[in-house]
Amino acid sequence: MIVDMMQPMGEAARRAAAALAMSYNDERNRALRAAAAVIRNQSDAILAANAKDMQLGEERSLSAAMLDRLMLDADRIEGMAAGIETVAELHDPIGRILAEWDRPNGLVIQRVSVPLGVIGIIYESRPNVTADAAALCLKSGNASILRGGSESYHSSRAIYACLRAGLTEAEIDADAVQMVPTTDRAAVGYMLSSMSKWIDVVVPRGGKSLIKRVQDEARVPVIGHLEGICHVYLHEAADANMARDIVLNAKMRRTGICGAAETILVDQAAAARLLPVVAEALLNAGCEIRGDDAVCAAISNSVVATEDDWSTEYLDAIVSIRVVSGIGEAIEHIARYGSGHTECIVTDESNAAERFFRDVDSAIVLQNASTQFADGGEFGMGAEIGIATGRVHARGPVGADQLTSYKYVVRGSGQVRP
Repeated sequence: MIVDMMQPMGEAARRAAAALAMSYNDERNRALRAAAAVIRNQSDAILAANAKDMQLGEERSLSAAMLDRLMLDADRIEGMAAGIETVAELHDPIGRILAEWDRPNGLVIQRVSVPLGVIGIIYESRPNVTADAAALCLKSGNASILRGGSESYHSSRAIYACLRAGLTEAEIDADAVQMVPTTDRAAVGYMLSSMSKWIDVVVPRGGKSLIKRVQDEARVPVIGHLEGICHVYLHEAADANMARDIVLNAKMRRTGICGAAETILVDQAAAARLLPVVAEALLNAGCEIRGDDAVCAAISNSVVATEDDWSTEYLDAIVSIRVVSGIGEAIEHIARYGSGHTECIVTDESNAAERFFRDVDSAIVLQNASTQFADGGEFGMGAEIGIATGRVHARGPVGADQLTSYKYVVRGSGQVRP
């Protein structure tokens, strides 16, 4: 039964979390570096496991974007190992003095960072999340219970075995990282509804249906990662070559990631100058364009966009393009259709950029840079569990620092309250 499987995992995670909270940064770093070394040494085994998942994925007719997320090769495995080592090099997120002040009565008050405890992580096809999530939890002194998607089951288990080996080598309780050993969806339901005694927070990473289920069923706090309906707005003061290069990278570098641009907004004042250049680059790269009337009139190879297109995360070589009357309409479009993930303005006008930064309410806003920089590694965090699109606790890339809470340390000299 699910309860017989999950309850011992929760108990073990709570024990491991208590020990991790008292561990030293050097100890945790030693485990991380050992895990990275094992991943490199077990590269062939990981690739063999991934080949099973890829074959099953093709048999299940997964989309090209999903298969891209699922696929591992030597470079991606090296990237996982290097990412873990980068996490080890980060500052210690535990025990930081976040704020300090004195009271008139002589009390000295500090706000000090502490681990969250036990983090449940529920994710879908990308097996590298197994390494990223476990590494960040370990670095921040948290135990983790991982539940990967059925698509990446064999790959994730192979990576998980390497992580456990690293913990054992560093003489840290291997139950600091655990993985649910079944693809039964009932295990997810149990994690969300019946493990509040052991799990302190849940982090979902996946599609809209997974996020909705977690938010609807969870009885513990959720650090939400919603879909990535990311926009690039080409302002009237955008350089044409820069606009072309940024749009092409934002959409086509990797179409299956949440930071991929899904909608391009083109300022009407510069549409005649910018739209043909950008559209030609996209079409030559094999991207389908779905446009409004103005776009379809200007670009012969485009198709008419429907209302649903403006709120669709394609995760594929498809993009919607709309001509807007100015920055105000661009901001209104993003507010109406966006998911609060990542938005970019391409402009050489600083006032326009500052207005965009101020008025666009998304986790990440960029000027003159691809939305595909929406990534914890690119932010210098080593890795990320996901991009949080909510407003509570964490927002944007969720790295080691974001997986902490705090407590107040108060030092007195005999004060009593009148």
